[in-house]
Amino acid sequence: MSSNLARSYLLRAVADETSDALQEREQTSSTVSGPPTCSFCYGTGMEVVPGKGARRCQCRAADQKAKLFEAARIPRRYQECSLQNYHLAKDNSSQLQAFNYAFKLVRGYPAIDCGLLFMGTVGVGKTHLSVAILRGLIEKGVSCLFYEFGSLLKEIQNSYNAASQSSESEVLSGVFEAEVLVLDELGALKPTDWVRDTVMQIINTRYNDKKLTIFTTNYLDRRRSDREETLEERIGVRLRSRLYEMCQTIQVEGEDYRRRFDM
Repeated sequence: MSSNLARSYLLRAVADETSDALQEREQTSSTVSGPPTCSFCYGTGMEVVPGKGARRCQCRAADQKAKLFEAARIPRRYQECSLQNYHLAKDNSSQLQAFNYAFKLVRGYPAIDCGLLFMGTVGVGKTHLSVAILRGLIEKGVSCLFYEFGSLLKEIQNSYNAASQSSESEVLSGVFEAEVLVLDELGALKPTDWVRDTVMQIINTRYNDKKLTIFTTNYLDRRRSDREETLEERIGVRLRSRLYEMCQTIQVEGEDYRRRFDM
């Protein structure tokens, strides 16, 4: 066998052995390390952008957004709500106005210091817009929280039970500390002294700490019939007065969109 032919066989054998070793190492690595590392930062959390330098990798940003969205406690029914899929009723100027306020808040935050109060009858898109605002702010890395008015008060009441896993202070701390809070269905529960005092405590704390709050309510400032109550009658004069200062009031009108599902 010539020396050239022998060298050719030797190189081929080395190449085959190297290929097998690399394949075995990749298989072992994937078994031990779990998911593949990010192709941008290779697991370091920082990616290098040519001509610009290093920045936090987009994979870490995506993880952070997912954690913020989970912590926001948005009900499953509303988790897909966004500004992009909010459908305005034809020739409905009040819904257009509400959408514009929501859009401007997301775009302008954190330079926005006035919350929103969406009021109107059921099914006109108040909760959708509120959740859409949270989604838009979470995309910007903002800590948000969603609570339905009745559920929050029920959770606080349950904390008084000796068998409860949480205390009143633990429940309220998240509400106090959230950078942006949505309180849905304001006034839904019977306005007892305890309800009013508890809500006033929440609103006053967030007001004093300059935390942005968004409210929705089915109650208006004026009765449309003798049987209806106003928002002031449901939450009290003091709290309604505070909301005038904290929020821009937006009355949303229209037909109940949920009726279309009963056809």
